[in-house]
Amino acid sequence: MKISIYTKTYDPLDSMKTFLDFYYGLDMQFLASDLLKIGLTPKEISDAVLKAIKTGKTSGIEIRKHFMPVFTQVNTSIVNDCKLSKMGYGLVLLNANSELSSVAEWQIKILNNFFDLA
Repeated sequence: MKISIYTKTYDPLDSMKTFLDFYYGLDMQFLASDLLKIGLTPKEISDAVLKAIKTGKTSGIEIRKHFMPVFTQVNTSIVNDCKLSKMGYGLVLLNANSELSSVAEWQIKILNNFFDLA
């Protein structure tokens, strides 16, 4: 069941922003919390997301197309999370703790594909 909040007036720009957030969210198939499964800690994930957003801003990409703050349930807790597009997910992994073998292997795989070395 969805919750609707009724107001007497609507700002068309707010409606458009809400629609765009919904639209962009359709392309966000990853959650930052998914990285818990490959060994990252919540702090490492949070740090990597913040660095990835900073990288995105610096490069000029539209952040809301790739990162969306959400709440999710992990075990019995509700946690701050982030929906990610493929670009967002990749940026987070590129900025994650490379001391974890799964992160380091992913980074090498990306570079091999980029330089067509595989």
